[in-house]
Amino acid sequence: MRLSVALASAIACFLPALSPAEPNVTIRTPAVLSPVPAAPKSLQQAPALSLASQLAALAPGADPKVIDLALKARECAIDNGDATGQGEKLAVIDYSMPSTQKRLWIFDLKSPRVIYNEYVAHGQGSGENYARAFSNNDGSHQTSLGLFRTAETYVGNNGYSLRMDGLDKGFNDNARSRAIVMHGAWYVDASMARKMGRIGRSHGCPAVRADIAHEIIDTLKGGQFVFSYYPDNKWLHESRILACASRHDRTIVASR
Repeated sequence: MRLSVALASAIACFLPALSPAEPNVTIRTPAVLSPVPAAPKSLQQAPALSLASQLAALAPGADPKVIDLALKARECAIDNGDATGQGEKLAVIDYSMPSTQKRLWIFDLKSPRVIYNEYVAHGQGSGENYARAFSNNDGSHQTSLGLFRTAETYVGNNGYSLRMDGLDKGFNDNARSRAIVMHGAWYVDASMARKMGRIGRSHGCPAVRADIAHEIIDTLKGGQFVFSYYPDNKWLHESRILACASRHDRTIVASR
């Protein structure tokens, strides 16, 4: 009897007291909760966006295929030992676009974002508003295509400038001897584009706006990458860097 009284008292400690105004309230044992349904398998295993897709989404004015090609060329350069370090900054120039459009993008690859989207000049020998001809030869005053690794800075005739080494043999590997550098230029200006139908042209250098040049050069100096693109048949079919990128892509597909 004593045990029954004690047990009743213990149970009472865990049950809410009923007020006199609620004589008909029934105490029910809590129902056993069903497990929360798992998320659909397609959502659980949805792959993260590739870096190329992330960058393309961040730069809607850029061609996603050009961004993808630039990333693959960079990977090949690193894998082949053509570049030391990882090069977390990547500049992509699409010379198939007119000079009156902002055709230079500079990406931070570590925490994907667009740092700059700017105007950039092409060489006098390459064309007017559109660049059509490209060369690796000194004196051509033409732009070179392919992947470059950035190097040291210096102050020269064009002010604060950035040296670049071409990694695409036969297409841009004369960049240093040709003094193909990134620098600021007064003629890279939107008002000139409106007035003349194009911005000014360089001797083959990827010149940028003077008031932003110092910032861009400091962002890209010391082992980063610059990728200059144009759908040039000879370059697309004979470039060692692009051939490597193609093989790299096939290897990925084959390993899946």
